[in-house]
Amino acid sequence: MFEGHDTTASGISWILYALATHPEHQQRCREEVQSLLGDGTHITWDHLDKMPYTTMCIKEALRLYPPVPGIGRELNKPITFPDGRSLPKGFQVFLSIYALHHNPNVWPNPEVFDPSRFAPGSARHSHAFLPFSGGARNCIGKQFAMSEMKVAVALTLLRFELAPDPSRVPVPWPRIVLRSKNGIHLHLRKLL
Repeated sequence: MFEGHDTTASGISWILYALATHPEHQQRCREEVQSLLGDGTHITWDHLDKMPYTTMCIKEALRLYPPVPGIGRELNKPITFPDGRSLPKGFQVFLSIYALHHNPNVWPNPEVFDPSRFAPGSARHSHAFLPFSGGARNCIGKQFAMSEMKVAVALTLLRFELAPDPSRVPVPWPRIVLRSKNGIHLHLRKLL
């Protein structure tokens, strides 16, 4: 239950913050959603595949603010690294997804919000982007969570313009779920 609610709520909060702090991307997403839905309020499953730019922005926000900032695993076989060091079978390892997504060796200019990283045809290692973990134990709700986030973003952008509250900038706090130490505060202006 927790994974299906808390993580998606965290993801949506951080995505809306990222769009609020990048109004040019927010506007481009809004225009994409408006061209698809008009001023309607109903989204169908067919609509979800027709929001490529919004999807790119969601993925970039998930890269910067992964709802689950780390994962632990037990090695089911020994592993030897290229430098000769090794870890035995049964060893517990922890991967910081947050650190991976902010690593300049993996992502050029990692602190910059750049949705084009996820443009069709972009090349990257399959495990460079892990907001839903990876491999055999990845999140079974990945597709549903992406759908939820697309619906929440689309319907919010149809109705509101988002702006950050400059007096309360969120401070990422990696816990089981990525939170902000001081909350995520946005200004919403109703669109006419």
